[in-house]
Amino acid sequence: MSFIETDLSTFLQVLGKLDANTQPLWGNMSAQRMVEHLTDGISMSRGLGDFKLAVPEEKANQLKQFLYTDKPMAQNIQVPFALPDTTLRNADLDDAIDEFTLAWVDYEEERELEPEKLAVHPFYGNLKREEWLIVHAKHFTHHFKQFGLME
Repeated sequence: MSFIETDLSTFLQVLGKLDANTQPLWGNMSAQRMVEHLTDGISMSRGLGDFKLAVPEEKANQLKQFLYTDKPMAQNIQVPFALPDTTLRNADLDDAIDEFTLAWVDYEEERELEPEKLAVHPFYGNLKREEWLIVHAKHFTHHFKQFGLME
């Protein structure tokens, strides 16, 4: 399986197809909630927020191997840090996409300044820049497919 290129212009081209009323093909997130969720993932990769390892370290090392496969993320997976009833923080979808854009620009700038910085993922453990790029590619592809934005 191929995953989206981790490039802001590519992301924005795909998000440009999204409408506030677009319904997911599975799951129960709204379009705006999905974009805010992706922004939360960017924040996680920047080391922002109170994210801790949710599995034993040995298990995280095993789970991290998934990143190096061409397997997609599973549909309808429930994780404690992404609840569907999380309150929306933006006024509308356009504002959520603006927040996403700014978060990605900040992520790229920070990673340029600190390329060796590690940030914890609750299931994969401490990840370096290259690993976070894989997570983002898989994660964004997963949700873009969820909303029919990619094949």
